[in-house]
Amino acid sequence: MAAPRVTAEEIAEAHKVYREALGRMTGSGTPFLVGGAYAFARYTGIERFTKDFDVFVVPEHVERLLTVLEAAGFRTERTFKHWLAKAYAGEFFVDLIYSSGNGVTRVDRSWFERGVDAEILGFAVKLVAPEEMIWSKSFIMERERYDGADVAHLLRAVSDSLDWGRLLLRFGPYWRVLYSHLVLFGFIYPSERARIPVWLMEHLTERLASELRTSPPPEAMCLGTILSRQQYLPDVERWGYTDARVFPHGHMTPEETAAWTAAIGQDD
Repeated sequence: MAAPRVTAEEIAEAHKVYREALGRMTGSGTPFLVGGAYAFARYTGIERFTKDFDVFVVPEHVERLLTVLEAAGFRTERTFKHWLAKAYAGEFFVDLIYSSGNGVTRVDRSWFERGVDAEILGFAVKLVAPEEMIWSKSFIMERERYDGADVAHLLRAVSDSLDWGRLLLRFGPYWRVLYSHLVLFGFIYPSERARIPVWLMEHLTERLASELRTSPPPEAMCLGTILSRQQYLPDVERWGYTDARVFPHGHMTPEETAAWTAAIGQDD
């Protein structure tokens, strides 16, 4: 299905809203990182229009920025208390992101260590680093949205400057997700597979081989819920698998997963 046509007037109105938000947030002195379509375009050259402007912030600064945007006339809400708040101006809005829907890619101060200097809509800002963009996008595998192509495009565009060790550490126990994207990268771009460090592929391949030589864990757990909030619901609701998102295995409460599930099909 073709993307809906975007008019110059819509783009101008969106930019007006985003400039207002950027001016207010920058003036507040509260640290934030710009992500989403603007950071993706900066790294890959692929531009796309969206009605949201993604800002990443540590959890303790969310209320401060919401107050700043409210004072500027934005309507604000804590959309999902475990990861997302929004500030609306008509049909456009700013997403204040401090974690992820699965609770895995939580924003902390280390995100700011690799923030990339850029100018967005006339403001000097810092962008979410490629390592964090790849990390957060790698887990998005819903029926209606799969960010694997974004991951591949980022890997192709920034492989020479990536901190591969940092990226590996970001995935931690979910290293298989990273491995899957790296394997697919070699499929998508056969002539570009040398962009992925040999040491990293060998390390992950050996880790997989070592795991295959050990007994599986005894607990019936489904980690699929980390990849899709909808497609693995039968596993936890009907077949008795433990939901890997929920404490003590993950970072979410049962109430948070229930709210996230109830919002399936709605704009988030």
